[in-house]
Amino acid sequence: MKRGNAITISIAVSVLFAVFFIYPAGTVVKQAFEGTRADGSHFLTLDFFATIFRNPIYREGLWNAFALGLFSTLATLAIAFPLALVGHRYDFFGKRALGVLVLAPMILPPFVGAVGIKQMMGVNGAFNAFLIDSGVMAASHPYDWLAHGRFLGIVVMNALHLYPILYMNIAAALANLDPAMEQAAENLGCPPWKRFFRITLPLAMPGVFAGATIVFIWAFTELGVPLVFDFARVAPVQIFDGIKGLDKNPVPYALTAILLIVAAGVFALSKLIMGRSPLGTAPRPKGRATSLRVGGWRGAACGLLFLGIFALATIPHLGVLLLSCAGRWYGTVIPDEFTMRHYIEALGNGLVVPSIQNSLLYAGCATLVALVIGLLVAWVVVRSSLKFRGVLDAVVMLPLAVPGLVMAFGYLALSQEGKPFHFMIGAGGNPFLLIVVAYAFRRLPYIVRSGVAGLQQSNPTLEEAAKSLGATPIRTLLRVAIPLIGANLAAGAILAFAFAMLEVSDSLILAQQQQHYPITKAIYTLLSTLGNGTELAAALGVWAMVFLSVAIMGAAVLGGKRGGLFKV
Repeated sequence: MKRGNAITISIAVSVLFAVFFIYPAGTVVKQAFEGTRADGSHFLTLDFFATIFRNPIYREGLWNAFALGLFSTLATLAIAFPLALVGHRYDFFGKRALGVLVLAPMILPPFVGAVGIKQMMGVNGAFNAFLIDSGVMAASHPYDWLAHGRFLGIVVMNALHLYPILYMNIAAALANLDPAMEQAAENLGCPPWKRFFRITLPLAMPGVFAGATIVFIWAFTELGVPLVFDFARVAPVQIFDGIKGLDKNPVPYALTAILLIVAAGVFALSKLIMGRSPLGTAPRPKGRATSLRVGGWRGAACGLLFLGIFALATIPHLGVLLLSCAGRWYGTVIPDEFTMRHYIEALGNGLVVPSIQNSLLYAGCATLVALVIGLLVAWVVVRSSLKFRGVLDAVVMLPLAVPGLVMAFGYLALSQEGKPFHFMIGAGGNPFLLIVVAYAFRRLPYIVRSGVAGLQQSNPTLEEAAKSLGATPIRTLLRVAIPLIGANLAAGAILAFAFAMLEVSDSLILAQQQQHYPITKAIYTLLSTLGNGTELAAALGVWAMVFLSVAIMGAAVLGGKRGGLFKV
């Protein structure tokens, strides 16, 4: 790539990120520190933060959010590390298939799964019915698990949804360990447990920190699950509840700024710790560790561990599926009656079909925008010789570290009457352009990573040959490069589209009018509808689950043709 073209692309992408990513996040922080006098002038103040820390309700909300992030991360680590370690150490029957099955939680947004858990763990839910039938619980005094265990329920839901992120990070870290170090310790008589704590665990810490940081930020700012569990005293829900009075109440800005500061602090701390640690700079291993082939009871135990986690993680999915098919489900382990009418009624509901159409339109346009920007960024990162191309690559990964709730709140604040982004609100309050931009920048990292992986694996001599024959850079890109990395781009685009379809924070906050609701906002609205609203929401959740399953499998197949979806 010519240096001039690379610089132009880098500047253009940097400007877009400054306007649509840094500016919204910065606006939230600015508004949190900005007071307004009677004459309309502004001044710097800490009053809003003081109000939060003086108010016991807001203090409790922040503490609950932090505690949810911390305990969700610990619970996720307790699930993911044993799985990754067993998968790394041993080769057993069905290992490949079971390794795919444990990624099942990725096919359902956690707040939709919470709908199924509420049905199963309620006073008259399936779990109490099972305990009553088993004689463990008295039918006259059923226990209200949700009333007394909302916090624990949210932690469990977060852990069951997020452990694949940590599992994949730890598995990748273990795969890159130099087996010679463990072999040397073994030859010197070091017992297995000591080798684990003195060698394996320290060397795997980069993967643990990377995955744990993402999990903590996600759980710390999670909005959907606390909403479904009616857990109001947590900061993300308090921000969501304060949206209606945004023009008169600046406290939500301060709450959002605190979430951003904590999330950025955790992300920076993880980078600082691993940057100073020599563990993260170990040389690439000269060989690969070979898994020990096990059979008999050892192989069965390994398989049962994976199957047990899979079974536990799919309980929310099963609850949603059963609820969507339930004609009557009250006080029994499984529904008394099964019916498909909820799926049919959902198609006739004035909220469901328009929400599907809206999501298809929002996600489709956002994916196209992300595809164009992501391809150009990947081209600069891999094919140019710019010294700062690594910085550009790191910048476009930032959406993975910044909470979606913060970005959504920033977009909402900037789209108010008289604000810079108000032009993105169409006639009748249509937030189409606003949501498309929000979705695109939130999912851009998927496109960039897949594009970089494809370009690194393709042979640049074919592009050089096209240029030597007189092909322009654009023609070379369209006729040579893109066909070569088409599978990688398709895989990244499918994932970006699928996750944009089921985006929670942007959808719940930016879509304010019913005719503009995407799928996730429609599901949330149906949950509060009297009658069969919960069953209709479950039916829509099943459709979303099937859609995302097909998308992820398609992305995996396409990515696999080129040696891996996100190989770097």
